[in-house]
This record gives sequence, C-alpha cells and structure tokens, in this order.
Amino acid sequence: MRFELFVAARYLRAKRRQAVIGVITAISVIGVAAGVASLVIALAINNGFRQDLQDRLLSSVSHVNLMRVQNDGISDWRNLLTRLEKQPHVLAAAPAIYDQLMVSRGARASGMFLKGVIPTDENKVSELLKNVKWGSAKNLDPSAQPNCSDQDTSCQNQLPPIVLGKDLATNLGATVGSVVMVTSPQGELTPFGVVPKFVRFKVEGIFDSGFYDYDSTWGFARLSDAQRLESLGDIVSVMEFKIDDIYQAPAVSQELEQAAGHGFMSTNWMEQNKALFRALRLERVVTFLTIGLIVFVAALNILISLIMMVMEKTKDIAVLVSLGTRRNQIRRIFILQGMLIGIIGTLLGLIVGYAIAFAGAKYHFISLSAEVYSIDYVPFAPRLMDGLLVAAVALLISFVATLYPSWSAARVLPAEALRYE
Repeated sequence: MRFELFVAARYLRAKRRQAVIGVITAISVIGVAAGVASLVIALAINNGFRQDLQDRLLSSVSHVNLMRVQNDGISDWRNLLTRLEKQPHVLAAAPAIYDQLMVSRGARASGMFLKGVIPTDENKVSELLKNVKWGSAKNLDPSAQPNCSDQDTSCQNQLPPIVLGKDLATNLGATVGSVVMVTSPQGELTPFGVVPKFVRFKVEGIFDSGFYDYDSTWGFARLSDAQRLESLGDIVSVMEFKIDDIYQAPAVSQELEQAAGHGFMSTNWMEQNKALFRALRLERVVTFLTIGLIVFVAALNILISLIMMVMEKTKDIAVLVSLGTRRNQIRRIFILQGMLIGIIGTLLGLIVGYAIAFAGAKYHFISLSAEVYSIDYVPFAPRLMDGLLVAAVALLISFVATLYPSWSAARVLPAEALRYE
C-alpha cells in the first residue's frame, strides 16, 4: 500500500477522542450514498416512464408518413406504395385517409379524426386496431364488405362499420352496436347549394390505447367508406411506413421523400412528438440537478470533516514533514481521505439504488391508478450509463471538497506547530 493511502486509511479510523470527526465522516458517507441511490432510482423511473411512453406511442402511430405537398391526395398510391415498400429499412407500409369530421349520437356531438384504413395493412404499422377491448374490428376488412345487388335492399341498407376510441364513445354515450351520425364539412352540391354530408355508421368496436388524444378523438373506418364520405374517388391522403430503426426515422423519411419524387413531403414520429420528449428530457435534467443537491450537501460534510481532521492532525503533519515527507504527499493524504469517503458512499449508493430499481422493475411494488396514468405501476428502467454518470459526478464533487483542506494541510509549518511541544 502506498504511504499516502496508508495514512489516509488510518486517519479515517478516528480514535475515541475524535468521535465528533468520526460522526461527521459517517454522515458524509451516508449523505453521498443517499444522494447516489436517490439519483439512480429517480433516473430509472424517468427512463421507465420515457421508455413506456415511447413504446406505447410507437405502437399507436407509424414511424414515417408521406403525403403530397399540396395536400390534394395521392392518386396512383398502389403503384407508389409497392415501389416504396422495397426501399431500405422499410418493414411495412399502409395507405390511409385522415378526415376531420363531427360525430354525433342523439343530442351529443364531438369532433373526430376519422382514419380510413385497410386493416391488414394498418396492423403492420400500428397497434391501435389491436387494442380493441369491446367488440371487434374485423368488419373493417374489405373482405367483410358485402357485394350488394340492385334488388337486395336489406344489404344496401346495411350501415358501414366504425371503431371509436374509448373516451370518444363515452362522450357520445355509444356502445358496440350503437349508430352514430358522421358529418363531413366538405358537403354535397344540391339545388339549394352546398350542404353538409351526413352518413350513419354502426359502432363495431371500441379501442383503448391508453393515450387520451387518440382515445378521445379518433375513429377508424374502411378506406373505401372514408373515400365515399369525402367524395374522393380512389385517393389516399397519406402513406404510412414502419422502419427497422426508429432512431433513423429522419434519414429514412428523407430517403422516402426523394424516392417518391417531386411534390411529396414527409414527417416522422420524432418531429410529431418533439415537444413531448423535450419535456421528458427537461424533467430528467431537473431531477438530476435537484437530487444532486444531496451529494453537494454531503460534499460540504466531507469539507468540514477534513478541515477538522487537519486541525486535529496539525502536530502529526508537522512531524511527518520534519521526517522528510514532501508537501505534495501531505496534500495527497487528505485528498485520498476525502476520496475514500466519496468512493465508499458512492459504492453503497449504487448498490442500494440499483437493488431498489431492479426490484421495482421486476416486482412492480409501486402501484398507480390505471384510470389516471394509463399504467398500473411505476416503471423502472435502470441503465448502466446512468450509474456511471452519477458515480462520476459524486466522485468529482467529493474531489473538489478535498482541495481546500489538503492545500491547508500542506501549508502547515513544522516549527510553528511544534513550538510549544
């Protein structure tokens, strides 16, 4: 063992007459451990919520969207979709129509985004239709659409199916089997001018995604029914893509935009949810700074304990210098003493913090109200990089706290310290 480390370790084991210093040292270790453990746990919770939110969000929306710049729809969408599906990184693609409409049932009405889809394609890029909790979405499949003859009036009068979000259905008072009226602002041209177009739909299913924005404003219909509602013909408003690397969405969206040709524009999930994930990053920084104050307070305890130790060991320092110990060795003794406190506290904090985080991730022992938070437990997602960052910050603060006491110890003059001995 090096001389400086040996002396620093001996100084940590305070004698009975140095009990106050020993208590402050113990408080310093506990403070560092508490701060490190709290940071590890808080960052694991932040990561857990972010990961859960990202997973559920990406299961509800496509990774990349492609549309016309003029927003006049994509006419030759079948050939274009077949061609773009073969692009690198693209796993699946689906056509869709988005309509902003009004839906009503009796005296209740609400705004709605109606998405016209082909379910087999939609299920490849989104999980929303797989979250149907009441009823079924199978009637949205084009194969379930009957081929009506001119004489079959009962078939012609069959209402087109629609799947609503849970909160939207609750606001309308609709259940599976209910009939809702969908009103399009595009309207129809009549001898009396343009009047809104009304179409009745039958609620075949109700989905629950866990996202209020979707559950309260979204509905799904057949692509063909949405096209007829808007009198569009065989046109889609957007093509949606699922890719193999979600973090490459900006680059892939640019490649798809170039491959589609002139007149197209693209968006991706990062752009659409930029504000949400920026808020989560800001929360992470605030959490780190706030709980990091615990480590700062512990560093003040290290500073105080080392200053008291220097005052207590002034004679010892003078003797060591008289025996030939260099001043930089004296400085290193007290730096190592403070760092030992920081290292012990950091290791204890990492052990406790990761133990609680891994236990929380496995056993979900902190429950939440699923009706409020859309999840019934607090998610933990501990990461190794967070532990390394926390440990580095804790040790850096501990090191800074040792600078003044070690400098003060190195300035002790042997003659002055031993004059009256």
